[in-house]
Amino acid sequence: MITLRDFDEGDTERLLSILNDQEIVKYLSSKIPTPYTLEDARWWISTGSKMSIVKAIDLNGSLVGCIGAEKGEFEYQRSAEIGYWIAKDYWRQGIATQAINEIITFVFNTTDIVRLFAAIFCQNTASMRVLCKCGFELEAIHNRAIYKNDRFYNNHVFSLLKKK
Repeated sequence: MITLRDFDEGDTERLLSILNDQEIVKYLSSKIPTPYTLEDARWWISTGSKMSIVKAIDLNGSLVGCIGAEKGEFEYQRSAEIGYWIAKDYWRQGIATQAINEIITFVFNTTDIVRLFAAIFCQNTASMRVLCKCGFELEAIHNRAIYKNDRFYNNHVFSLLKKK
């Protein structure tokens, strides 16, 4: 069973290990620096992870991932984009599914957000399957909307609306 918790200084080494794995970051935002340094991890723990709804995914006392929901601004203030990553050793164990379901419950029960969405690289089919298992539906495909590492990707947008 996983726990969603705040990041703490004890997560520093795991962050460095996980976020320097190219298999983990290849479908993540370029906002995550590469290479991921000790300074990056310290900033994330002290500041970055406190800027929106962000939780460490903990399994038996060890950091195995991250999940968050970033609330939109202005006319998008009732929507939030979710994002997540799981350490490679923990892929295909249902951890992302559990974490997404927990963040859905938390966001819809404690905020005024009524729409969650995720923007997924076209080749990240595992993430698409997880979102569908959690009730998200494919809303749109934006062709060549993502440009990362000198390459274009289609952006698959999945969404989930809060039940009235």
